[in-house]
Amino acid sequence: MDIHGKGKVMKQEALTSLAIKNLHTVKDLEAVYELETRIWSVEEAVPVNHTVATVKNGGFVLGAFLEEELIGFQYSFPGFDGTRIYLCSHSLGVQAEYRAFGIGEKLKNAQKKTALEKGYDLISWTYDPLETVNANLNLHKLGAVCTQYIENAYGEMSDHMNAGIPSDRFVVEWRIKGECPERQWSEEVLPKALETGMSDGFYFPENTQLFHENEKILIPVPGNFQDIKKRDFELALKWRESTKEVFIHYLSKGWIVTDLIRDITAENQYLYLLEKEKGYC
Repeated sequence: MDIHGKGKVMKQEALTSLAIKNLHTVKDLEAVYELETRIWSVEEAVPVNHTVATVKNGGFVLGAFLEEELIGFQYSFPGFDGTRIYLCSHSLGVQAEYRAFGIGEKLKNAQKKTALEKGYDLISWTYDPLETVNANLNLHKLGAVCTQYIENAYGEMSDHMNAGIPSDRFVVEWRIKGECPERQWSEEVLPKALETGMSDGFYFPENTQLFHENEKILIPVPGNFQDIKKRDFELALKWRESTKEVFIHYLSKGWIVTDLIRDITAENQYLYLLEKEKGYC
């Protein structure tokens, strides 16, 4: 076994002792701030005085610890849209070397448990529709749905993952009370609202075809958006603009995004499943 493989096994074994804790002290919240600055940037980290206020007023911060080391966190605060009270899931981060071990999913499930204990029945957050790792967790594993598309939600962002690209986001709704329908993908042939081609090793969006007679449609996205951004910035912008057009069209007409699946006909491409909303928890 090479040294990298050995290190991976050691980390997997160590993660059996992973502990997730609800954090309250200034010292613990300072550690979260320091971790957040390493994951993103000082500018994007939430100040400690904000997280201290949050945990005293209906929100919470969860920390994932490996022995005494903080390796991940999740930060939530109360939200209200004029009609519903819900939990706003603002940020979740994991140290880079531990991101392949399901810690994000463990933090989200701990978030669900804590939210239910506090009386919430809905958790909402945003994510970039072109980041398929996040999409797989949010939709396929957790069973959440996306109900809105917000253009340039956070304005210009300076961190390495977002710089230069409009910060468009999906709004996720995780309806945590009751049983959600199990995500099942059949082999039925569904129309794609966006056709793609291949050039220089990357998929690119081609023709948009908007269907209205179907209850289900597919929208393809690349599985390597950050690589595209580094290698071909104009193509990254084209993906943003093309998918924005299609998502806004359908979400404004009653569809919701219910799943993300791997495209078995195209390597490193994924498919969003959109359905007319009915019967979803």
